[in-house]
Amino acid sequence: MPFLIFAYYAHIKSIEGITNTNTKISLSYLQQARKNFEIYLNKLNDQVNTLIGNKRLQDLLVDPPANTAEEEAFTVNLLTLLYQATPQIDAFRVRVYPMNPALYPSYMNTLGESADLVSEEDWFQKPQESVGPIWKQFLPEQGKYGRPLLAYIKRFSGLYDRKPRGVVVTEVSEDHLKRYFSPTEQLKNQKLLLMNKDGTIYYDSSANEWAGTAFPSASFTEHLQQSPEGSQTIKIDGNTYLATYVGLSSEPWAIVSLTLLKELTGTNDEINRLLIIFLIIYLICCIAVVFYITVYFTQPIARLVRLMRRMEDGNFHNIVLKSPRKDEVGWLYRGVGSLVQRIDVLIQDAWRSERKKKALEFQVLSHQINPHFLYNTLESIRWKAENHGRSDISEMVSALGNLLRLSLNQGKEITTLRREIEQVKAYVLIEQARMGSAIRILYSIDEELLDSPFLRLLLQPLVENAIQHSVRSDFEKGKIIVSARSEGQDMIIEITDNGKGIPQQIIEELEHEVPAEEMYTATRRGVGLRNVNDRLKLYFGSDYKLQIETGPQGGTRIVLRHPKKIEVELPRPDDSR
Repeated sequence: MPFLIFAYYAHIKSIEGITNTNTKISLSYLQQARKNFEIYLNKLNDQVNTLIGNKRLQDLLVDPPANTAEEEAFTVNLLTLLYQATPQIDAFRVRVYPMNPALYPSYMNTLGESADLVSEEDWFQKPQESVGPIWKQFLPEQGKYGRPLLAYIKRFSGLYDRKPRGVVVTEVSEDHLKRYFSPTEQLKNQKLLLMNKDGTIYYDSSANEWAGTAFPSASFTEHLQQSPEGSQTIKIDGNTYLATYVGLSSEPWAIVSLTLLKELTGTNDEINRLLIIFLIIYLICCIAVVFYITVYFTQPIARLVRLMRRMEDGNFHNIVLKSPRKDEVGWLYRGVGSLVQRIDVLIQDAWRSERKKKALEFQVLSHQINPHFLYNTLESIRWKAENHGRSDISEMVSALGNLLRLSLNQGKEITTLRREIEQVKAYVLIEQARMGSAIRILYSIDEELLDSPFLRLLLQPLVENAIQHSVRSDFEKGKIIVSARSEGQDMIIEITDNGKGIPQQIIEELEHEVPAEEMYTATRRGVGLRNVNDRLKLYFGSDYKLQIETGPQGGTRIVLRHPKKIEVELPRPDDSR
């Protein structure tokens, strides 16, 4: 579009410039032609007046001849006079008609004219009615003249009595007019016309093809009558012309120059053709570029957008994002493909985490069957043991009830560190009663952390693991230390024992995925460790997984990292029921 607008603007301005330049050249040429032609008309008028003032001509036409002999003598004398005088007149032919041609039959026959017809001609009658001269165009007529003639017709009278004597007809041929109306060599195919302001053409430089006809543009004729000189673009027979004209001051005529506009703008048209060819080639190239961009860039990106919209709806099935291209589109495909793979991995991880969470919840729920029934049953057992004096059984049952109450935690996942420690102590008390030996366990807990929120059932499985690998093998030497300290935004819980250590195989299994249906079966080892480790990662992320260290000479150190602040609802204080 910018090329087209610029080309159109340049074309209009170039045509305007060419037209203005041609108008100036044509007007200058026509003004010079008008000046020369008016000089010729004045000179011709003077020459005709000289003929009219000839005394012999005046004397011959004073009285009509009385008889045939006088009429023949008149014919000889007048023709002789004209033969001698006309060389001094710059015209094609000069004829003199008496006022009453019928009285001069011999003379009229000599001229080849009919006296009766001449008397009826308008060109003969008008001069008798007007003092001024007139111009008459005679078109080619067989037997008289073969080319158009422009006649200057003037009535004359006696030199002293002002009595009409006759009419002088001075005929100007196209050869005389051609001297003043020849096209300039600067403009090719220029046509010069001499016409009156009514539109009748007297002379046409192109072999007088329009001579005697009306100008073919009525609008130009109207324009001609309104201004003494100017120019106008007109159309004639499907061709566009630049018409320039100047009017004559002595006659109601105009000299008109017609030039084909395509002759003036030929170079410009050639430039326009080249520009059109360029624009066509440019358009083809643009279409090719658009097609290339569409096929090579737009369509792959559109396909990628459609696939991304499918992914927005959660549909990741049958989405293949591969591209061998090494450009930005290929990078985009590979980047989105990598993103899709990561999203898919995250979805799978979330799905597996949800399954683990459900399995853990099911495991916890499986221990929550009718807790009030268990509380009441244990309380009844403790009451009967006390009645029978078995305080050891009473303490064991009380510890078991307390352990059960703290484990269930009113069905909430979050408890406090204090309650978790109490649960560990209840468990240790039960184990001591079961084994019949004291368990050496020390607690080093920061008092500020006791009321911090804590995920339930984390410490008891770890202490149980320590008892199984330390105390059971040697009650005298076995020792367990449970400590808790603050470190930044986390609390660090350490369970250390001096037992034989945890087998490396069990530690390694904690880092591998296990099918959900086999995860917490009775045949698997390290179930408690895995449960704690999985729940920590599930709730707080991989940075909070268990850190287990086992020395080459035995002994185990388990580090548990837990956030100090979590937005949860803590359980209400309650009794065993």
